[in-house]
Amino acid sequence: MTDKKGSGIFRVIQSVIAAAFGVQSNRNRERDFTEGKPGHFIIAGILFTVVFIIVLISIVNTVLG
Repeated sequence: MTDKKGSGIFRVIQSVIAAAFGVQSNRNRERDFTEGKPGHFIIAGILFTVVFIIVLISIVNTVLG
């Protein structure tokens, strides 16, 4: 019943966010390692980090402004 097409964009985003907050299930982690492409997760992780930092800076500037 597993989809062998690989990881779609939503699966990658979901996995990166879950991993960032430390709530990734073992089943999803195994799926990512067997079906996913490392480059997709690296790019999504870098983009998530950049967006996260921009959001934090915006919040701090709003509160201090």
